[in-house]
Amino acid sequence: MRSRTSFLGSALLLGLCVSSGGAQQPVKDQTPSKPAAGAQAGSVPVTETIPQPPPIPQPRNAPGFMEPAEVQALAHKIWMAEFRINDLLTQVHPEKWKASNIARNTFIQTLDNLHRALDGLEEWRAQFERRPDSLYFGFQTYAAMSAALPRLSGISRTAGQFENSSLGAQYDQAGNQLFDLEQALQPYIAYLLRNPDQALTVAQTNLAGCQKQLGNALRGQTEPATPLKNTFVEFHGRQPGDARREHRASSPSTRKKSQSQTEKKTDSPTRKPASP
Repeated sequence: MRSRTSFLGSALLLGLCVSSGGAQQPVKDQTPSKPAAGAQAGSVPVTETIPQPPPIPQPRNAPGFMEPAEVQALAHKIWMAEFRINDLLTQVHPEKWKASNIARNTFIQTLDNLHRALDGLEEWRAQFERRPDSLYFGFQTYAAMSAALPRLSGISRTAGQFENSSLGAQYDQAGNQLFDLEQALQPYIAYLLRNPDQALTVAQTNLAGCQKQLGNALRGQTEPATPLKNTFVEFHGRQPGDARREHRASSPSTRKKSQSQTEKKTDSPTRKPASP
């Protein structure tokens, strides 16, 4: 009895020691650890926001570079050349020429085409003068000058032949002045074209670099493609001719025809076999 009581006391004392020792142990942090990047299935990587690159500044010593004031001065010179040409056109009187009707009508048509070309040139030139950094307006001005020059050359030849040679020489001088202004504008147009071309090259290079970095970042995070087994596709649709055949079979004329054929088979006597 004493041994049993001592055993129970010893067990109770051991339990108290174990419980006190467990209470003194520090409590472990129950906060779950953050999963590694790409560990969770279906996780979407954070998209990096790439700012738009600023336009590439062109150096002042680049070929064809012009200040806005210089471009506006060139546009004003083009306007002066237009004014001179329009003034010369008022001195031509084809109705007084001793020429055939075909030559006179051809000249009048060329004259009308030149007037329209000059009107278009003035429209584009005015917009280009307001916006000297516009590639679109600059190119349209250059193209309008190129369209007006051959018509002016034709007017110069005909006016020198039927009006007077002095007037023809003045047309040639005005045409040469317009041609020189066109050649002065051409390097600046090339300069404006060079900037977007370089920006496109830089954008393509940056895109290739971003694709390479993205591929390296996502490497090992995507599951490999699972090949599909070859399966036989069984077609359960209807052929195009099935609907027509069913429509013909369901039509009243077809039903009457089939009924008449059935009645004829029923009414016809059966043939007896021939006697031997």
